[in-house]
Order: sequence, then C-alpha cells, then structure tokens
Amino acid sequence: MTNLPFPLAEEPDEPTRELGRKLFAGPVDFLKGVVAMDGLPPDDRAEVCFAGRSNVGKSSLINALTGRKGLARASNTPGRTQEINYFTLGEQSYLVDLPGYGFANAPVAVVEKWQRLLKQYLSGRASLRRAFVLVDARHGIKPVDEEIMTLLDRSAVTFQTVLTKIDKIKLSERDAVLAQVREKLSKHPAAYPEIVLTSSEKGEGIATLRAIITTLP
Repeated sequence: MTNLPFPLAEEPDEPTRELGRKLFAGPVDFLKGVVAMDGLPPDDRAEVCFAGRSNVGKSSLINALTGRKGLARASNTPGRTQEINYFTLGEQSYLVDLPGYGFANAPVAVVEKWQRLLKQYLSGRASLRRAFVLVDARHGIKPVDEEIMTLLDRSAVTFQTVLTKIDKIKLSERDAVLAQVREKLSKHPAAYPEIVLTSSEKGEGIATLRAIITTLP
C-alpha cells in the first residue's frame, strides 16, 4: 500500500499526551496586542503562531487548546481582529494569534498595512518554531489560504495545516477534502508533511495538536 503524501498526524502516546495536557493546563495569559513590529516582545523564547482566514475558527481552537473559553475572542465581523495577539504559554513559550486574513469588510489601506506587518513578522521572527495554518474543512484550501502559504514558503517558515470544523462534514466527504488539501500542499515547500484534523466543539485533534506544540524542537 502506497503511503499518502501529507498523512494525518497520529494520536500521541500517553506520556506525550500528558506533557501537552500539563503545558496547556498551566498558566496561559494574554500578554499584549501588537500593531507594529517595534511592539513585539523580546524573542527570548520559542513561539508558535496560528494563521487562518476570517471566521475559520481560530479563536475557538485556541480556546479549546487552552481550555479557557474566553481567552481568544472571536469577532463576528471578518477582519475585525487586527492585532497580533501574544499569549504566554507557561514560562517557556509564546502562542501567537495572527489577524485573520481575507479581510472581508476592512478598508484597502488597512489590508495593505496588515499584509506588510504579517510579512515582516513571518520573515523576521527568529524564535518562530512553526506556523499553523487553519483551513475550514467544509471549504478546503482557498486561493487566499495559498497566498499565506506562499508567503510562508518565501519566509522559510515551516507551516502545518490544521483542518478545523471537521465535525461539520460527513465522514464520506473527508477523502475528497483531504485529496484537495494534499494536492494544494504539494506545491508548497514549507509545508510540514502531516495534517491535523480538529473540532473545537467535539475536542477532536486537540490532544494531538497540544502534543505537537509541546514537542517542537
């Protein structure tokens, strides 16, 4: 049997699962919202960032990972969250919530400003260990997702694709979505060769994603 490119991430073993649980059960606090590069905290610890189209479920996923319902706040208006939000993960890591891209209702000047900041952040943050690009399982990878993936390629930042809202599609539909995602990812050299399936509502994939973040080199 031929191994598929971009296989699904395996469930962690019990010790690794427990490491992830402990990290995310510890102190997780909002540090600051950043609107310009000079506002970034010192890059003195490892960080991971989450990127995704507006309304992909990014805030819900961060809340599910940390077990804190109101930590990351979702906006009902796409493009409203226009800060790079930093959270401390224990004393050793930062968790970074990037503004949703695809700014549906934002003025052109705002979009351009945020695209510039995003590019500066992704290309200039030495402590960034991995970017997680969130993709809505109901829609697969859209052109706007490919734009951020291409930016990550150019910035030489490894990114891992996380499918959100996997509970919203039937099991019979998963293969078609995964085939589309795998085909698109094959064109991106910075793509990490594993896909994570998640449901913030049902808790699917949360332990796996925690374990991945906890064990990053």
